Amino acid sequence: MANTKSAMKRIRSSERKRQRNLQFRARARTLTKRTWRLIEAERLEEAQTMAELAIKALDKASVKGIIHKNNAARRKSRLMKRLNQALRAQQATQ
Repeated sequence: MANTKSAMKRIRSSERKRQRNLQFRARARTLTKRTWRLIEAERLEEAQTMAELAIKALDKASVKGIIHKNNAARRKSRLMKRLNQALRAQQATQ
């Protein structure tokens, strides 16, 4: 437990920031997972709109320093790579 006033204040502010960061991280994760599921279910038009939202959430999290910019870039790259593969496969079967 903290002994000084400044240390106690730091604990309080750190907890507020942790809670705030959790929201951004969870939103990015949720949207990414939803996109993956839509791709697997071959609902590609919905997946495209969900991917845009996921990318926006990842960008917001990286700008705020919640996740590293390279981490966000890697996740976006993998997501779009999978989506584009699915789109190409769908076009090839038509």
